[in-house]
Amino acid sequence: MNKRIIVIGGTGIIGSAVVNALEPKYEVISASRNSSIRVDLDDMDTVDKLFTKVGKVDAVVCTAQSGKLTPLNSAQWDDDFTFGMKKLTGQVELFRRAINNLNDHGSITLTSGTFKEPLPGSSVGHIVNYGLEGFVRAAALELPRGIRANVVSPGWVKETLKILGMDDAKGTAANVVAQSYVEAIEGNMQGRVLI
Repeated sequence: MNKRIIVIGGTGIIGSAVVNALEPKYEVISASRNSSIRVDLDDMDTVDKLFTKVGKVDAVVCTAQSGKLTPLNSAQWDDDFTFGMKKLTGQVELFRRAINNLNDHGSITLTSGTFKEPLPGSSVGHIVNYGLEGFVRAAALELPRGIRANVVSPGWVKETLKILGMDDAKGTAANVVAQSYVEAIEGNMQGRVLI
């Protein structure tokens, strides 16, 4: 039987690369705020409707993520902190809902974004990303029915750096990053951060 995989954030740079990497082998259901199958992690009703519509699946991948570099003493910090916490809580709530909608031995793969070295303005991102990674490591111990959970931490992606007008030589191409998601789905690792 062909595996069915949901990719939330499937229209973004990383998400579309993940969809392209999975589609030759699996039935992929791509959902995002901007697709025909609409899912917004700020609105868990959209997640519940998605699971009701598609039924049981074999894997749930979330590449829906974004963040900003915001200096700690910036007037924007409070708003960006609130936005960052929504990224964290949205993925945690998706994770919790996915458990009951996965077939036995299914997998959940979330996305953080930890970088090798902290950057000025990255404090919110570090709270969110390390919090998410810690959550998955701990929550993986409690998963029933052989379900596995992991996090991909892509770092800088070439295509994103190019859009930001930065040197893309320091990034990894989205299609290369996508292979970490494939590995998380097809492998047997549990509670790991794939960098």
